[in-house]
Amino acid sequence: MTVEAPLTDKEERSRRWRLALGIDDSSKAKVLSPRDQCLSRALDALYGDEDKKGKSGLGKSAPSIAKWLGDIRTYFPASIVQVIQKDAFERKGLQQMLLEPEFLATVEADVHLVASLMALKDAIPDKTRETARAVVRTVVDALMERLAHRTADAIRGGVDRTRRTTRPRFANIDWPRTIVANLHHYQPEHRTIIPERLIGFMNRKQRKADLDKVILCVDQSGSMASSVVYASIFAAVMASLPVITTRLICFDTAIIDLTEELADPVEVLFGVQLGGGTDINRAVTYCADQIAHPTKAHLVLITDLYEGGNAEDLVTRLAWLHRQGTNVIVLLALTDTGSPAYNPLLAAQIAGLGIPVFSCTPDLFPDLMATALRREDVAAWAANHDIKTIVANRTSRELSS
Repeated sequence: MTVEAPLTDKEERSRRWRLALGIDDSSKAKVLSPRDQCLSRALDALYGDEDKKGKSGLGKSAPSIAKWLGDIRTYFPASIVQVIQKDAFERKGLQQMLLEPEFLATVEADVHLVASLMALKDAIPDKTRETARAVVRTVVDALMERLAHRTADAIRGGVDRTRRTTRPRFANIDWPRTIVANLHHYQPEHRTIIPERLIGFMNRKQRKADLDKVILCVDQSGSMASSVVYASIFAAVMASLPVITTRLICFDTAIIDLTEELADPVEVLFGVQLGGGTDINRAVTYCADQIAHPTKAHLVLITDLYEGGNAEDLVTRLAWLHRQGTNVIVLLALTDTGSPAYNPLLAAQIAGLGIPVFSCTPDLFPDLMATALRREDVAAWAANHDIKTIVANRTSRELSS
């Protein structure tokens, strides 16, 4: 096998420019390697100008698109493949191809794909349904593995790194300090240290008196698709913990209580119906009716606050819950991506009630819930994690205009 010599910086810049410009004629094709020609054609299929003669798009058949997906996975890492897939769905209208099992089996599974399948679930034919469930299960299992331990640890109490002990659990051992403390026990013949004295962290004491009910109230309108996926995963994890009672309420103009399905996150996701309008006030009213002890309840409202119902009543109801002692938190998004689109006027009004309003990434959500359940200052927690909260810095006159 011939190994190509590495390119100089100048040659690599030239190569990237040729790939960016695409192959429009045979003369340009000659200056690209065979591999780069294939890469360029794969990108042209999605980003090229289809009006130009000779340009080939993705086509509409499952085999041709499956081959194209195979090609881009050859040339790009999974994170870039997911971006290209998302562009393909949006630019080429390929959602209908998700209904084909041959195509679905070749797609790089991620949160955005699960969201697309959730939106199409009623249109998925029987021949594709099991494949779709398998794809969703793959993503759910990966997310559970990534997030479950941190969530359970944070809510149960976890490790308090401000308090040390010489009798730590194995998982809580501070190995750098333990090694330093036992250097005099080094055994040259074994080339190792005998750790006679362990140093580690204590488990954080949990204030169980504050733990009662957590309600995740999630906007299932189309713009909140990724947030619904993550919220459902977290709800399933939290429901498995005996120290709290967890409810999952999803809404658009209707309300669906998915609490009974939390044992199986895949069933939860297939129970969600993305799209439609939004009636946040109606959903919050439903959640308020589920709260028997306000001072032991936590309502996490996940929505972009584009209210299609009665916004004035919504603010009034949230203010009442807040005064009653319910720990209300508004998340504008629960996603890996950047700043969400949201209703700034309504966000500022709710922030003016003293209710924290901000967006959160899935990696930080376990710590957020631990902070909330201990009834610590959520706004201060957000500031410590460089999370921008919505500040009520407008006058009442400005808010009403």
